[in-house]
Order: sequence, then C-alpha cells, then structure tokens
Amino acid sequence: MGRNTTVVISVIALHVAVLWAMQTGLLRRVAEIVVPAEILVEIMAPASPPPAPRPTPQPKAPAKTSAPKQAAPVTPAPVATPQPAPTPLAIAPAANTPAPTAAAPAAVSATPSTASGSSNAPAAPPAPPATPRIELPSSDADYLNNAKPAFPALSKRLGEQGRVVVRVFIDVDGQAGQASIKQSSGFDRLDQASVETALKWRYVPGKRAGVAQGMWFDVPFNWQLTR
Repeated sequence: MGRNTTVVISVIALHVAVLWAMQTGLLRRVAEIVVPAEILVEIMAPASPPPAPRPTPQPKAPAKTSAPKQAAPVTPAPVATPQPAPTPLAIAPAANTPAPTAAAPAAVSATPSTASGSSNAPAAPPAPPATPRIELPSSDADYLNNAKPAFPALSKRLGEQGRVVVRVFIDVDGQAGQASIKQSSGFDRLDQASVETALKWRYVPGKRAGVAQGMWFDVPFNWQLTR
C-alpha cells in the first residue's frame, strides 16, 4: 500500500513539475537547447564519397585509306614513216622548141610620194602672223606750222638751260590730249614752258597697220642760250 502511494505521488509531482515548467518557460529553453544539438549532429555527418572517375575514351583507329588506282598504260600510236618523194625525170626539149626569151624589165615610174618625199612627213608649221606695222606720231611736218617755243626771259637772264622731254598723248585727230614731264631740265620755268608748248602744237597721229590710233609720244625740248 505504501509503494502504490509513493508511485502516485511521484506521478502527480511529475505532472505538477511539467506544468510549472511550461508556465515558467523552462520547457521552451530545453527545446531550444535540443534543436541546435540536432543541427550540430547533422553538420558533423560524414561527407559523401567522391564520384567515381569517368572512363577515358579510347582513341579511334585511323580510317584505312584506299591505295591510289594505277593509271592504265598508254599504248603509243604507230608513227608513219615518211616515204621519199620520187625524183621527176628530166625531159630534154625537142629540137623545134624555141628558146625562152628574156623577160623585159618592168618600168619603174617614180610616184609623186617618192619624188617629193615620204607622204607621212609632218607638215610644216604655219608661219606666225606678221606683226602690224606701227607708225609713231610726228611733230616735224611742215604743214603743221609748229612755231619754236620762246625762251623764258627770266631764265635767259639767270642763265638757265637744259633738255626737257615731255610725254604727250596724241589723239587720232593730231591733238595733244595730255602732257607730263618725263625728263626735267632742273628748272621749273623751262619745264613749264615745254609742257605748254607741247599742248599747243599739232601732230601727225600715230598709225597701226595704216589706221590712225591714239598713242603716247615723247617730245624733246633743248633749251640752249646763244651768244
């Protein structure tokens, strides 16, 4: 009787302890401790065996090459041996056969191409055009009646003298259109008197190929004192 009571009391106490552990969270802690233990056991499990090595492929035997076919022997064709040509028999001419006459030489006439040279010879280049004849103006014609310029009085008293060249443009009608000093005498009075005289004079107009044309013309003036 006492033994049964002890067992019952032990069972009741165990249930009470389990209930108290569930209420206080002790059972949850035990479960948390148990779970990592299971995981640790899984990690420490033995590794799987390595895979078996693959069998190495055997090299293929080389394909048999067929021997080249031998060409059929060529039979040489028979060569024809040339036969010598028969020699013609010489026949003596009859007694009444006239002797052949000598052929008359062909007359060779000179053709125009051989007489005057090769027909392929290049033609002579054309002659350059003739340069048109140019006639310069003139102031010395008698019918122009150009009077000699008067010596400036002051230049004469001062003894000024020298040569002046005036460049004048002569129109087609013989009139002086423009005038300028090309060569000075060194004295303004003599240069000015030369320009005025060149503009007053009349001229024979210049010509190109016989046709009157305006041209520039150099007119010289020599100023010399006479004693």
